[in-house]
Amino acid sequence: MTTRARRTLASAGLAHFLHDGFADIIYVFLPLWQRDLALSLTQVGIIRTAYTGAMSLLQTPAGFLAERWGERRLLVAGTAVTAGGFLLLGWADTLAYEISAIGLPGGFLALLVFLVLAGAASGVQHPLSSSLVSQAYETGARRAALGTYNFSGDVGKVTAAAGIAALTAAIGWRDAATTAGVLGLVGAAVIAVALKGAVEVTTVLRERAEGHGRSGWGIRDLRGFQALSAVGMIDNATRTGVLTFLPFALIAHGVSPAAAGGALAIVFAGGAVGKFVCGFLAERLGLIRTVVLTEAATALGILTIVLAPASVVFAILFPLGIALNGTSSVLYATVADLVEPDRRSRAYGLYYTLTIGASAIAPTVYGIVGDFVGVPGTLTIVGLVVLTTIPLCLVLRSAVAAPARV
Repeated sequence: MTTRARRTLASAGLAHFLHDGFADIIYVFLPLWQRDLALSLTQVGIIRTAYTGAMSLLQTPAGFLAERWGERRLLVAGTAVTAGGFLLLGWADTLAYEISAIGLPGGFLALLVFLVLAGAASGVQHPLSSSLVSQAYETGARRAALGTYNFSGDVGKVTAAAGIAALTAAIGWRDAATTAGVLGLVGAAVIAVALKGAVEVTTVLRERAEGHGRSGWGIRDLRGFQALSAVGMIDNATRTGVLTFLPFALIAHGVSPAAAGGALAIVFAGGAVGKFVCGFLAERLGLIRTVVLTEAATALGILTIVLAPASVVFAILFPLGIALNGTSSVLYATVADLVEPDRRSRAYGLYYTLTIGASAIAPTVYGIVGDFVGVPGTLTIVGLVVLTTIPLCLVLRSAVAAPARV
């Protein structure tokens, strides 16, 4: 591939690293905010949901805006505003005092506003980065490239969470949040320079004679896109369902809470490998075979958690992580296969809105189920639901094999 394509992939990977890192360092700050700003557990939950919800809602608008302004400009701006939101978090308790003086819950409102701002701006990253990589690898190994891009986000999650946790212990959460914001601004500047000359959706629109008034989503095969989105939603819902209830299942097996937390780290490590490897696997085996393989392995791993002793469960956590996360890399690339090049930003925005929305809703839905049938029963249901992706792959196979424009 050309140097420009590799530079585009590296820039998109850096954006994914930064934005996923920002999303996960919130977990590090939550207990400290609860302590220092006197938050209730309900307020803690609302803060976390606010960030993810704002990010989910802005995916599709970001895709439309990119067609007017270009992915590069919008991606850099979104990264800078997200970083600015974390810079402001360092002043949250100062502002909290001023807000509290007028009788409002100052700490909670300050955090909520800054995190909604940062989360909304972060909504540009997934659709625009995916679109840029797809354009750069139009005739190359697109699934492998998007797998590499996907992997970079998991590296960001692990690296940022560990780094900020250590920094917070040394200098406190306020200065740690400020440091994260500064690093994000530096990253935005690097992305701005590195993406100069990248092929953007605006370029494709000009080449397609944008004055002709073509509109719509540009989806070549609506039935195929619907099947792809359904698979993505089930896959994402399965991932958050498993990660939510895995610690409870292990504790029921007699594992300590600390060891259950370590089990999640093993799954995350496997997930990072899965996102990287499965893109290359799809280049060799094909889309359908890879998705069927990873989803079947996911279902088997979930049922093993329910039925096997703790020693066996720990042994399968790493491969479970590979299967649990690996499917997403393959699915991301398939969006580009089903959509016209000049409509990819908006189509990726729609796809990410649906899939991220499913991942946000799933823990609540499965939590309600868990209150009735218990953790083992809930995980069994999660494992059976993921198998519904296999018949959906039959619909997807015909769409990918012979896409028909709609």
